[in-house]
Amino acid sequence: MIRELTVQHLGFSLPPLLIGLLIALPLGWLANRTRTGRTVLINLAGLLFTIPSLALFVLLPIVLGTQILNPVNVIVALTIYTVALLVRTVADALAAVPQVVVNAATAMGFSPLRRFLAVELPMAVPVIVAGLRVAAVSAISLVTVGSVIGFGGLGRMFTDGFQRDIPQEITVGIVLVLALALAVDGLLLVFGRVLTPWARLRETAGSTA
Repeated sequence: MIRELTVQHLGFSLPPLLIGLLIALPLGWLANRTRTGRTVLINLAGLLFTIPSLALFVLLPIVLGTQILNPVNVIVALTIYTVALLVRTVADALAAVPQVVVNAATAMGFSPLRRFLAVELPMAVPVIVAGLRVAAVSAISLVTVGSVIGFGGLGRMFTDGFQRDIPQEITVGIVLVLALALAVDGLLLVFGRVLTPWARLRETAGSTA
C-alpha cells in the first residue's frame, strides 16, 4: 500500500514541476525584459499563489469541465502554484546575470533568443534550481490536501488514520511525505550541480585559495 501511494504521490507532484518550469521560463524572461511586464506578471503570480489549495481543487473541475476526482485537476492546480513560485525566481535569476556578460554576447552577434539559451539561462540555473527545490517541496506537501476530497497519494494515510483512529498510520504518513520531499530536494540539488560544473570549479578554486 505504501509503495502504491508513494508512486501516486510522485505522479501527482512531479509532472507539475516540469510543466510549471516550462511555462515559467518564458514568463520570467518576459518579466525581466520590461518594468511593466515584471510588475504585472509577478503581481499576478503572487495573486495566484494566495488561492487556497483546497478551493482550487474544488473549483478546477467547474472551469475545466472534468470530474472532481480526475487527476488532471491536481496536476493543473499544482502547475499553477509552481508557475506562481517560479516566475519571480526566473526573473530575478536572469536579472542577476552580469550586464557585462550580456553586452559581450550581444557584441558577438548573438540574437536575443540565442543569448538567452546559451548565456543568460545557463548562468541563471543555480537560482532557478533553488526556486525549483522550493516548488518541489511545496508540491509534495500540497498533494496531501487532495486526499481530503478523495485523491490518492500519501495523504490518504492521514485521512484513513483519522477516520479509523490509527495515529501510527498518520505518523508514518507524515514521515514518508517528509522523506519524499527531502529525497526530491536532494535529487534536484545534485541535478543543479551537474548542470553547473563551473560552479563546482569555482568552489574548488576558492577552497584551494
